[in-house]
Amino acid sequence: MDWPQARERLREPIFAPLGAVIARLPPERWPTHEELTATAQGIVNANGKALRFVPPRDAADERGAYEAHIAASGEVPTRPGTWHDLFNALAWIAFPRAKSRINAQHAALLAERGEEEAKRRGPERDALTLFDEGGVAVASSSPALLRLVADREWKELFWRRRAQLESSVRFIAFGHALYEKALAPYPGIAGKTVFLPVDELFFMLPIEAQVERADALLAAHFSQRTRFASPRAMAPLPVMGVPGWHPGTADESFYDDTAHFRPAAD
Repeated sequence: MDWPQARERLREPIFAPLGAVIARLPPERWPTHEELTATAQGIVNANGKALRFVPPRDAADERGAYEAHIAASGEVPTRPGTWHDLFNALAWIAFPRAKSRINAQHAALLAERGEEEAKRRGPERDALTLFDEGGVAVASSSPALLRLVADREWKELFWRRRAQLESSVRFIAFGHALYEKALAPYPGIAGKTVFLPVDELFFMLPIEAQVERADALLAAHFSQRTRFASPRAMAPLPVMGVPGWHPGTADESFYDDTAHFRPAAD
């Protein structure tokens, strides 16, 4: 799927956090590195380096070198014409604080633990990577609904409590690989969550303000390593169960598929 073909799909609810960024890019073709960098004007990483999107230096670069390079230089290697890298760039622009904090934690762990960490990610960097790639922020004023996520009570959450869900919870897609998968959605897409407690006023804000608030809360979350000690610290989410994120969510029977909406016992 090329950029012009995807424009209609990019208007779907799951892509709403990126909407303000996408609106600033050319509608008829892939954005260039220079255009992405211009859209990121004023954004700096955790080391105060201006964010820039550049061609990859070396296709053989390992993940550790990639993260360390971004932290040291502000340069994000971005392959042209690839959805995965484009969504990563869009996420950097939409969630600059959270992306900077995640990157800074990668770089710090690599600096502390050396070559062994670069060769094999420890549990903290596993958690960071899983959220960076497939994370969803769950902003809610209802602890009871967050408990349903943690307990994997999917039909109760997504169907029976839908009215309350829509008034008290926002699912904010973050992971760039998740966005890439959502171009051709299928029920089995899974993600990892971070719960963000908010008050009722949050739901009165426009989407751009909600994203800005979520960005700040995610950055605060990832500033403390105890909060991402391993991937198990993040509750899983069958992403396509979120109302409106897949056509099947209009049908109650969609949630009876336990292969995709697995109960906690599984």
